[in-house]
Amino acid sequence: MSWHCAHLTFGDTLPQARAEFAEVARAIARFEPLTMLYDPDNCDGVEDLQDDQNITLVACPLDDSWLRDNGPTFVLGADGTLAGVDWVFDGWGSGWPHEKDALVAARVIELAGAVHRRSSMVYEGGALNIDDKGTCVVTRQCYEHRTRHGGPSPEAFEQELCNQLGLSKVIWLNRTLENDSTNGHVDVVAAFVPGGVLCQVSADPQDSDYQSLLDNRAILEAATDAKGDPLVVHQVTAPPVDRMADGTRRFLSYINFYLVNGGVIVPQYGFPKHDQEALDVLARLFPDREVVGVMTNTIADGGGNIHCITQQQPKVGVPVNA
Repeated sequence: MSWHCAHLTFGDTLPQARAEFAEVARAIARFEPLTMLYDPDNCDGVEDLQDDQNITLVACPLDDSWLRDNGPTFVLGADGTLAGVDWVFDGWGSGWPHEKDALVAARVIELAGAVHRRSSMVYEGGALNIDDKGTCVVTRQCYEHRTRHGGPSPEAFEQELCNQLGLSKVIWLNRTLENDSTNGHVDVVAAFVPGGVLCQVSADPQDSDYQSLLDNRAILEAATDAKGDPLVVHQVTAPPVDRMADGTRRFLSYINFYLVNGGVIVPQYGFPKHDQEALDVLARLFPDREVVGVMTNTIADGGGNIHCITQQQPKVGVPVNA
């Protein structure tokens, strides 16, 4: 994780965002070791994490905190060798400050002692989700935004994903959610789970996302995985449409969870019925893991959630099954 330092993102709510980051970090540290990067020039509050012996603090210049996107995507070789894919990070194609963040993936790979695999393709970790068979799900919305000024063809894009990540099948969804500042990251609408895939749907026909979420579900129901098997599609109901004072829709997703060793860390928003339903769905899908909810309203209002602010590192030396 990266300790939040971007006043541009949160403004006066930055202290609350940091408090939520700390709660996510502590929840993760119950299950596995966590490294928290922090910008030494803008890190108020990070010292509160020093008391947790399962959290290691590492100074690193930062612009922002969405490590899923500017950090590496870790991969394992057939012999268990750990490597990190370093995508080109350009601030989500939006001109957002990213000069420091563009160097973070290389720093994390160095800290992990992993092989550095550099890609020349602009991409972010939140824009993909992968199963254990070589299947990846992405969105056309994100691809088209990243290549609006030129870039790889869809075929070349797929080939680079496959080459870097050991994939053999890419499934394309169309779009994600209203007010998605990432312009189409799939990790708010679909994620692979044991034996299938989980997608978010809306129960409100007046919801602007209602039809597009149904379309995503239909695409997944018609798709097969890399082994040629039909996908088993599960669903979780989105939180109610909730808008801020200026009319901007709050960016709420239960799909943006993070898997830890023996657990699942899940966003919660203060809608008791919907929040509990999401926890129950994930508990059924991950019966061997403890499901833990963390309130993350401020993080959500910044444009992401728990999956967006984390990046998992596989255990070194674990051979990959053929």
